Amino acid sequence: MRWYCRYALSYRDLEEMMAERHLTVDHTTIYRWVQHYAPELERRVQWCKPLHTSTWYVDETYVKVRGERPNAF
Repeated sequence: MRWYCRYALSYRDLEEMMAERHLTVDHTTIYRWVQHYAPELERRVQWCKPLHTSTWYVDETYVKVRGERPNAF
C-alpha cells in the first residue's frame, strides 16, 4: 500500500510486484487496503509535513556605517 501512495503505480503493477516476491495478491485486494488504511496513514504522517504559508516577515534592521546610523527613509 505504501508503494501505491508514494509512487505512481497502478494496482496491477503492484500485483505483478507482489507476484515477483512470491505473494499472491489480487489488485482489488490492494485497492481495498488503500481505501481502508490510507486515511490512517495520512493522519499519522501529518505531523512531519512541513507547514507552508504564503506569508513571510522581514525584521527592520539598522546597520552602522562608519559609526553612524543611516537616516530612515
